[in-house]
Amino acid sequence: MHHANHYYGHSYVMARYCGFPGDPPRIRGYLQHGWNIGDGLAPDHEYVPGVPSFVWSERTRRRAWSMGRRRVHVTGAPLAYLLAMTPPSPEPREGTIWYPFHGWEGQHVQGDHDRLIADIKDTEPGPVTVCLYWQEYRTASVRRRYERAGFRVICHGYRGGWWKDLDPGFLDRQLGELLRHQRVASNRLCSAVLYGALAGCEPAVYSDPMQLRDEKDLFGGRQRIRRQWAALHGTRVDPEVARAVAVDELGADRLLTPAELRALFGWSGSRTVPPLLEPEAVA
Repeated sequence: MHHANHYYGHSYVMARYCGFPGDPPRIRGYLQHGWNIGDGLAPDHEYVPGVPSFVWSERTRRRAWSMGRRRVHVTGAPLAYLLAMTPPSPEPREGTIWYPFHGWEGQHVQGDHDRLIADIKDTEPGPVTVCLYWQEYRTASVRRRYERAGFRVICHGYRGGWWKDLDPGFLDRQLGELLRHQRVASNRLCSAVLYGALAGCEPAVYSDPMQLRDEKDLFGGRQRIRRQWAALHGTRVDPEVARAVAVDELGADRLLTPAELRALFGWSGSRTVPPLLEPEAVA
């Protein structure tokens, strides 16, 4: 199995949905692990030609096809499956969960955190939870800056890598946090904002977008994102419009049955399948 299939516990969520508890069987192909505006696959990863790709949306499948990729299947995002398996919470929502744009192991983010903090304080009406990527969370100078601002600072965990330090509960923790907050925001349109919109949060994208060291704008990059998804940018975004975009981008209206997923992934055998809730119950 490609190691990126395990990122954020995605393979575990899909296995759970298909009735396989514990360690997931090997997915025979590449599972999209984050929202992007290309073919759904990470440009810095190596892929074997001809191996199937499992992407989140029909829009992404069409882009992949136009780039010459074949054997591309729409499965929907793992978060959409997890949300469909999660009963609604009786607890009221409160405040905002804010996701600052982050770096990764190969590139560190560069930007003005103090300016971002000031914009958050000027914009958010209720208590704020700032969720940092593990890299920034472990950087004390960054984490303490947000803590000193009076924000609750958390980290969903380590995404895993190269089949080590896997975290099956990452996506569960992220969805749990989204479901307890009224708003979700970031300084760039990203997976977390779309997840929040699908989970019923009021989304927002504002402030300094920051940048990665030696960042390259692939597939049109930041300018294309702001142009194509303009309705999702700003301090106040129409939640119905945002939810419709999230459903489309995350393939939440294209979820497959456990039997269909098992066939696509090359999984065999039958297990107990958890109930799939109606979308209205988790909106």
